Amino acid sequence: MTLLKEKAVKLDVELDNAIEAIRLSGELLVETGCATEEYTQAMIDGYKRVGPYIVIAPGIAIPHSRPDNGTLQSGFSLIRLKQPIPFGHEKNDPVKLVCAISGVGDNGHIEMLQKIAMVLGDKDKFNKIMHAKDYDELSKIITI
Repeated sequence: MTLLKEKAVKLDVELDNAIEAIRLSGELLVETGCATEEYTQAMIDGYKRVGPYIVIAPGIAIPHSRPDNGTLQSGFSLIRLKQPIPFGHEKNDPVKLVCAISGVGDNGHIEMLQKIAMVLGDKDKFNKIMHAKDYDELSKIITI
């Protein structure tokens, strides 16, 4: 069982900048019923206001916002970029994987962040994610 829905996955996407990546990752959450358009805008606004804090490890960005900004249910989206793009992080740029998360309740987004960080922190799983050919392969690797 995975919280990652097929409609929430885009592989080898070509984007020009961090805002486009955050916007697309949010649009995927909206398409799968996990969040509203306001949530996507809140993620973009947070990035503009606070900077690249969402780049949590080399090559990995996890856009998110507070649940009260438009979360409908827990879930996440996954975008693998064809060409890595800079988010402005001093050590972890450029980003090649963008996983937006949404979580319900007071600690929902923190729980989702912990779950996805555990998966992406596993070097073997991360390598498999970066080479997966399609959603079916990804859903076997990501089991949260």
